[in-house]
Amino acid sequence: MKINSNLLIFLSELRKSIRLLGISVIIGTAALYILSPTVLTGLQNHLQQQLAFFTVAEPFLAHVKLSFFVTIFVLMPGILYCLWMALGKPFKLEESTLAWFVFFTTILFYLGAGFCYFITLPYGVKFLLGFESSQLKPVIAISKFVNFVTIFILAFGVIFELPIFMVFAAKVGICTRQTFEKHRRYAVLIISIMAALLTPTPDIVNMLLMGGPLYLLYEVGILVLKMMKV
Repeated sequence: MKINSNLLIFLSELRKSIRLLGISVIIGTAALYILSPTVLTGLQNHLQQQLAFFTVAEPFLAHVKLSFFVTIFVLMPGILYCLWMALGKPFKLEESTLAWFVFFTTILFYLGAGFCYFITLPYGVKFLLGFESSQLKPVIAISKFVNFVTIFILAFGVIFELPIFMVFAAKVGICTRQTFEKHRRYAVLIISIMAALLTPTPDIVNMLLMGGPLYLLYEVGILVLKMMKV
């Protein structure tokens, strides 16, 4: 009953921010659309890929998706702030505690996105395109490229938040450190499912590239809880 009550309070508080966030995303997407060609060129150069399109509207829609992603990326501190303010209400967390949660989740999000952009993404793309041969040449659609890159980067930013949410769960009494330690095997199963759902392609390589760091973050969360003596 208490869980339902807390959930309703959380959703009620979050709803207050949804309209503002929605308007901000729409305005940001429209404003940043002019930068999408530059961003796309940077992604192409970074991953050393040539792109093609197969329908008349495909380039336009791909640039809209890319500007939407850039907007989410830029607005992430505000999004996380709204999320934590809503989460803090039902659990009666102090503002100073929420400020630390906002700070660290923001840092970890950008660290995760950076880790994906500079390390995981180039390696994953290189491996997946390593099957190229004289008889098999890749032709990559701009829409598929934008979907793959943006979802992968956002997903890594999200999964890097895991240690903070483990600390939050322990701090508010939802789950103890001993529970996290005891159920590592279930954590591996859940992480595998999450990696399968969050990766933009269903191949085992991309799942491992996401699932491996995610499990390491799970262990980091346990270590942080030990250090905090929570």
